[in-house]
Amino acid sequence: MSSKRVLLKFGSGILTRTDRAEMDEEQLCKLVQAIAELKRRGHQVVVVSSGAVASGMKPMGFKERPQDIITLQACAAVGQTHLMHTYQSYLRGHGMHVAQLLLTHSDLESKERAERVKATLQRLLENPEVVPVINENDSVAVEELRFGDNDKLSARVALLWGAELLILLTSVPGLMDLGDGPGVKIIPLVTDVDTVLHLAQEEKGTLSVGGMGSKLRAVRDAVVGGIECIIASGRHPEQISDLVEGNGIGTRFPVRK
Repeated sequence: MSSKRVLLKFGSGILTRTDRAEMDEEQLCKLVQAIAELKRRGHQVVVVSSGAVASGMKPMGFKERPQDIITLQACAAVGQTHLMHTYQSYLRGHGMHVAQLLLTHSDLESKERAERVKATLQRLLENPEVVPVINENDSVAVEELRFGDNDKLSARVALLWGAELLILLTSVPGLMDLGDGPGVKIIPLVTDVDTVLHLAQEEKGTLSVGGMGSKLRAVRDAVVGGIECIIASGRHPEQISDLVEGNGIGTRFPVRK
């Protein structure tokens, strides 16, 4: 299997505990193990990670996600440090280091600034021991907090970097077919995103921002730009290497011709 440029997007729903509002460090450890395995197999890996606000809620004394922007930004400021420290502690066990990149909307809107982001990313990836972890700069952004969610951010970074595969990891195993038949089935392949937008379920977790509709819109942007996409469960990170190599359980979106 030839090496690929892979962008992994981790949503808040797979980084936080299901029973309380704090980061699930055991889950993050497993995700880092999956990153290390991809690197071991020769792939280049960039991560777009949510979780700053959720990581800051406990230290800030909140049991539920705040509603006002200023408090969300304060939680993000505290949580981003904790999130990166946790990434670094687990990556160190695999002989790797985390590189933090915080972006705002204007960083990718400006051609000059976007090129600087791309150049920085490429320079970081020249070192095989470094894993770039990107998040929106929630402590200063105000549109959720600016990109609306990290699904859109992941697609834009994937296009900027020239990724070959974007994997959106979420709390469900893929796009679900909610038809009239018995049971709920995963749709394994979608060749036209517009034909399945009506299947998006917008219910989100208490700490999540983007729902399935957000993911499908991000996928649409990516596949039109020449990037294959997968939506799969982040609760089973052991299958991430299989997903990259054409196997695993999820919904695949081939490049739009």
